[in-house]
Formats: sequence, C-alpha cells, structure tokens
Amino acid sequence: MKAFGMPGKLAASGSITMQNIGAMSSYLFIVKYELPLVIKTFMNIEENTGEWYLNGDYLVLLVSVILILPLSLLKNLGYLGYTSGFSLLCMVFFLIVVIWKMFQIPCPMDSGIINATLINATLAPFADENITIDDACKPKYFIFNSQTVYAVPILTFSFVCHPAILPIYEELKSRSRKRMMNVSYVSFFAMFLMYLLAALFGYLTFYGRVESELLHTYSAFLGADILLLIVRLAVLMAVTLTVPVVIFPIRSSVTQLLWAGKEFSWWRHCAITVVLLAFTNVLVIFVPTIRDIFGFIGASAAAMLIFILPSAFYIKLVKKEPMKSVQKIGVCKINV
Repeated sequence: MKAFGMPGKLAASGSITMQNIGAMSSYLFIVKYELPLVIKTFMNIEENTGEWYLNGDYLVLLVSVILILPLSLLKNLGYLGYTSGFSLLCMVFFLIVVIWKMFQIPCPMDSGIINATLINATLAPFADENITIDDACKPKYFIFNSQTVYAVPILTFSFVCHPAILPIYEELKSRSRKRMMNVSYVSFFAMFLMYLLAALFGYLTFYGRVESELLHTYSAFLGADILLLIVRLAVLMAVTLTVPVVIFPIRSSVTQLLWAGKEFSWWRHCAITVVLLAFTNVLVIFVPTIRDIFGFIGASAAAMLIFILPSAFYIKLVKKEPMKSVQKIGVCKINV
C-alpha cells in the first residue's frame, strides 16, 4: 500500500491468497491419495471394492470437516504451536525411514523382493533407449528431458514462505527484528536440510524409478510394509495439521484487503475460513493431479512473492540507494 497504493495491495494480497491455496491443495492431495491406501492396508483389502471409505474425495471432505476446520477456526496462530511441533516430528520420522530404507533396499533393478512382472514393467521403458540395468542403477547428476520444465515452478513454489512471516512475528514474545531473523534462520535451515536429505536418499534408493509421490514408489516395491504404513500415518498427520497454519495468512490477507481497520468479528472469521476450505476441497476433488496446481501457482503467485514484489518494493521504498547502485542493479537483474 505504501509503495504502490491499492494496486500494490491487491497484487500482494492476491498472490498470498493464491500461493497459500496452492499449498493447502498440495497437502489435501496427499490426504486424498494416501488415506485410502492406509485404510486398505489396515482392513487387509487388496482391491478397491467401491466403499465410500475407500474414496479419496469423501475422505478429504471428512478430514477437512472433523480435523482441519475446528483448528482453523482458532483466533490466534500461537495455539497451533503444539500441533505444528507434532507435525514436524512426524516429518522427521519420515526422513529417518527414507534414509534407513536406502540402505535396506538394493537397486530396484536387481532386488529380490520384486517379482518377474514388476521387473518386466520396470525394464520396459528402457527397451528402446539401449540402457542397461547397470546404467539404470547409477545416479545421474543432471537429467534433462520433457519433464524437466515442470521442476522449475515446483522449485519456485517450495521457496515461498513470505506470507507466514508477519503472523509468526505477531506471535513472538518480546518480538524484535533480531529474534525474527533468528527464527527465520533456524526454520529455513531445518526445512532445507529435511527437503535435501529426503530428495537425495529417495533418489539414491530408486534412481530413475522414483514416482512423483515418493511414498507410492515404496508401495510399488515393498507392498504392505508395516513401517511404511506408520510412515504414511505420520505424513498424513503432518500435512493435516499444517493446513490450519496455512489458512491463517490467507484469512489475514483477505481481512486486510476487504475489512481493513474493522474490529474482529467471529462471524466474518468463520465465514472466510469455511469459504477458503470449501474452495480448496473443490480444487482437490476436481483437479486431476497435484502437478497442475504446482505448475500454475509456481509460475504465477509464487514468482510474484519471491522475485517480483519484494524487488519492486525495494526499488520503490529504499530512497537512499540510487538506481545505479549495486543493490538496485542486482534487484533489477533478479526481476529480469
């Protein structure tokens, strides 16, 4: 608002809303696809027999109403500190299992736990490419193919954390810029390390056979594994408890855009929450793959929040630096 007036405020609020809706959708997609598999394993059901409790669309609606909605209606973000800590522990457990499985599972191409049918299906894509089993089991530092372009918006999407900064800052005790920076450094490093290790050890386990969802890859090679089932439950719990945290910055952005300066209203608070959650569930049910949401949000809202808006704000608001300074030239290059 200070930099560009109402157009700038609309751009920032719109980008924050779009990006966080994309984040919520990605978490609910995991619930949609993983929860039916967990139920099938618990009930020892090998094939989907059509029951409603094996339908991911019904399950994601049920989880949204029973678990996510009550937590999302809380007034302050600080109340979710315990649930966020528990979800983080679940993801740490997931990472530990991913690392341990890499040492337990040999190269998928020569693993004794894979039957002949799976071996034939695995080797089939390589038949026309003259790639041997040894080549398929060697890590490649760089891979360029038709799918590489999808990695760019997904990587961009994963770097967006700007919208959560102010709500977290508001919840700090004795808040200051220094304390907020310390929180940022610890959080960024911890998440970077977890993403890096999960991706690295997941790839070194299956190489070119890694699916778009890592847990599905383990299921294809291990089948009904008890430890894998526990990991699925941990991941489901983590993503479910993260959705209410993501709703806070969206709701705050919408409130500041439409009802700036108004006193807090429970009716407005609840209405915004229900509408956001309902819209996200519609996306998850009707959009075919998570990659479509990642691609669109990463190429639009995420790019705005990471590169365009911060750079534009810096150029507009920082008057002490001339346009020919190193800082502003660097900012311009980032935008380009």
